Amino acid sequence: MRIAQIAPLAEAVPPKFYGGTERVVSWLTEELVRQGHDVTLFASGDSETSAKLVACAPEGLRLAGIRDHVASHLAMLYHLRRRADEFDIIHFHIDLLQYPLFEDLNHKCVTTLHGRLDVPDFMPVYRTFTGMPLVSISDHQRGPMPSNANWLATIHHGLPAENCRFSATPKDGGYLAFLGRISPEKRPDRAIEMAKRSGVKLKIAAKVDKADQEYWDEVIEPMTHHPLIEYIGEINEDQKHDFLGNALALAFPIDWPEPFGLVMIEAMSAGTPVIAWRNGSVPEVIKDGVSGVVVQSMDEAVAAVETVKAMSRHEVRRYFETRFTASVMARSYVNAYESLIAAEAAAIKIPGLSLGDHALGGIANGHNGTKPAGLWPL
Repeated sequence: MRIAQIAPLAEAVPPKFYGGTERVVSWLTEELVRQGHDVTLFASGDSETSAKLVACAPEGLRLAGIRDHVASHLAMLYHLRRRADEFDIIHFHIDLLQYPLFEDLNHKCVTTLHGRLDVPDFMPVYRTFTGMPLVSISDHQRGPMPSNANWLATIHHGLPAENCRFSATPKDGGYLAFLGRISPEKRPDRAIEMAKRSGVKLKIAAKVDKADQEYWDEVIEPMTHHPLIEYIGEINEDQKHDFLGNALALAFPIDWPEPFGLVMIEAMSAGTPVIAWRNGSVPEVIKDGVSGVVVQSMDEAVAAVETVKAMSRHEVRRYFETRFTASVMARSYVNAYESLIAAEAAAIKIPGLSLGDHALGGIANGHNGTKPAGLWPL
């Protein structure tokens, strides 16, 4: 199958630092190539991929100091539109700009919605352009959308099975881990209270954005002056493996409608169970009593700290392998792509057209390597 993956230009694919969507795009792209598909990645020029790279900006726009990304994305979409006939499927991972530009090609387009959908500012587009096939990353994420949204599938994120090394035994008995970003909706204050009430050490590996600096200064930082609480700061991908693998449990005390929550499956990959508040996608990602404990109160969370001590880390890892690997994610997307192609073939009633001939036509030509076909300068 000839597939175009359209990434945001804010970060490289994979991102050099922060960038959850770009990481998912990278994992999906590499797995599709591994499974034999002919994949072209439209992304920034500093991206690294085994697919054919179309460089749509010299580097990720955020690190380049470019604040407004609309112009760069419009230029990327213009060049993609001119090449649309080269692809069986065009898969967008950007927010909105593609809707009017590709309305007549909805039969071969897919948009994965990576963020929260309860943002009123975006609703005029969702209500107007109802033909775009959409993929949600959790069933819960769909809630705020118009009833006539064109849902193709819900496909949970997946990461390479080897991404976080499995750890059968936490080092020194483990600790509670909080990983991500310091912000009110992530509720690090809950994680701190869990640690203090349970008597188990908490390590916080998180960054503080400028928007959350006041919250850190006035609320969270004073709470870290306790012998059980250790603030580490932001960590990189290599450090993340040991940080999660040596934890007794990941504390995921969110207070917002989380669309997915990558850190939960990263922890499960390492065999580390998750103690998570019942919000957003949590009940879809965590199998209560198997891969973690889903709670609704601080008392339940404190009790869960004892519960996870008896949980099998091998079972946590096995649950991850059955549900949340990159190969599982990629197979689900291929099924979605094929359903689109089959629907189009049925709609136009082409005599003699088979799904296999159309969908797999790109594979016969083989994979053409990694040489970027740069659009920059435009």
